Amino acid sequence: MSHNVEELQLKAAQLNRQTHELGIPVMVLFEGIPASGKTRLSNELLLHLDAKYTQFISTKSPQAHDLRYQFLQKYWNSLPQKGDINIYFRSWYSHYLDYKENEIKHDKYKSYDVLVNQINDFETMLKKDNFEIIKFFIEINEEKRQEHIQQTKNNPLMKWKVQEYENVIPQETYLNNMRYFIKKDKDWKVIDYTERHQAFEKMYLHIIKRLEKAIEKVENENNNVDGMFTTDFTTSLFDIDLPKVHKKTYKDKIIELQQRMREIQFALYETKIPLVLVFEGMDAAGKGGNIKRIREKLDPTGYEVNGISAPTDVEKNHHYLWRFAKKMPKTGHIEIFDRSWYGRVLVERVEGFANKDEWRSAYEEINQFEKMWTDEGTIVLKFFLCLDKDEQLKRFNDREKNPDKQWKITDEDWRNRKKWGQYLEASHDMIKNTNTSHAPWYIIPANHKKTGRIEVLKTIIRKCEAVLWGVKDY
Repeated sequence: MSHNVEELQLKAAQLNRQTHELGIPVMVLFEGIPASGKTRLSNELLLHLDAKYTQFISTKSPQAHDLRYQFLQKYWNSLPQKGDINIYFRSWYSHYLDYKENEIKHDKYKSYDVLVNQINDFETMLKKDNFEIIKFFIEINEEKRQEHIQQTKNNPLMKWKVQEYENVIPQETYLNNMRYFIKKDKDWKVIDYTERHQAFEKMYLHIIKRLEKAIEKVENENNNVDGMFTTDFTTSLFDIDLPKVHKKTYKDKIIELQQRMREIQFALYETKIPLVLVFEGMDAAGKGGNIKRIREKLDPTGYEVNGISAPTDVEKNHHYLWRFAKKMPKTGHIEIFDRSWYGRVLVERVEGFANKDEWRSAYEEINQFEKMWTDEGTIVLKFFLCLDKDEQLKRFNDREKNPDKQWKITDEDWRNRKKWGQYLEASHDMIKNTNTSHAPWYIIPANHKKTGRIEVLKTIIRKCEAVLWGVKDY
């Protein structure tokens, strides 16, 4: 049955206004060989959606600058915010084929299948956050395709576009790979562009179907907020003792370790290895003090410290990992996080900012997220600083009495203290579920600040030496 394309255009636009109002992010992918019609189809869609919340993104072969970042980072950076729509002219699938067929970063991957796994994980975690990902693969009769190419070549103003047809992955290679993806993933919609009107019609019908389904899902969503806490929770996970470092020993040792940390920084830069340091822990456990000692002798051009607080309105309007992906380091640089993406399973779980499904699924999502970076050689080290409840109270009181430290203590700190048991359980579950070989946790007792600082620096240096020079990790 033939449909009126103008009516379909209006229907798709009307549904997109609904997805915008409901905060549903939409991503529409167009793949296909050059001159297959994906330009015309993607432009047709772009022209009939509201320009205020629609973005067109074209994937090009990676340049030298792109290769300093993680494989999917540019797609993390450009995620649509809730209610917006991104149209991708070529996508992470073409990006993957560029890597695989041109053997990009071949020294990092034992197999390029690791990138396929990253794509699957990326899409899965987005779908869990109500992203609607619509995939089109455009085909065309070869005679018609050659006609399109010749029209372009004959137009003096369009000759620049011919390079798209000449400097690409071999057509058969591209098609074989895409057919593999299409066979494995029922979400792909194949459209034949040989007959233009029918192609427009099929595109709009599919988009309408998918948007209607997305709207129905969100409208029927059960937003069950439940931290699932245990009454009188106890754990021995944080009961760790370290030999106390005395004041004289500390002064000598801290300088020695800081100088070594500076050498490590230069070695990381030279070998183009990124380092990510994550600090979580109980309030007043000394995260800021540890970070200060780590960076005291570092070259400030090679590191950044990210103090993470409550998300802004813009950040709330994106996937919860978006604001962290944007801050991840390029090759050879160090990123330090004073609190991190683990807020999803800590404060958001405890305070009810994330529903039960969101915080429970976050453990695996975070493991996948971190692996995207460690797959390319990034060193990810996570430190949890723990102290007992009595020591925390002493530090809170000291801060209130000291005019120079009063800014460090807030009403929120006292409120969090009343939920000590819930934060303890959330921290225990977080470490148990996200302590991986590729991104391990280190629990650091912080009742004695100087001892904790020495232990953190020693751990960073030891782990980096093992990667840089194969020094035995003891």
